[in-house]
Amino acid sequence: MMKREEIFTKLTEVFQDVFDDETLTLSDETTAKDIEDWDSLTHITLLSSVEDEFGVRFDMKAVQGLKNVGAMVDLIGELTA
Repeated sequence: MMKREEIFTKLTEVFQDVFDDETLTLSDETTAKDIEDWDSLTHITLLSSVEDEFGVRFDMKAVQGLKNVGAMVDLIGELTA
């Protein structure tokens, strides 16, 4: 089982890659409103990249319930447990 910090580190790398921004930092409270280029199309790319990186598949209902990056980290933690 991955530690929360490990998930956060890998997730930050995925976000930096998808948004092409090496300076991007995440917190539990980060939302789409906090990242300028995070639109619906980028969201799909992001989710696909996260699934590939962590070897998980997201349920669309679970994804729709995500409020912020912290919730995504927790979901990844549950799926990789």
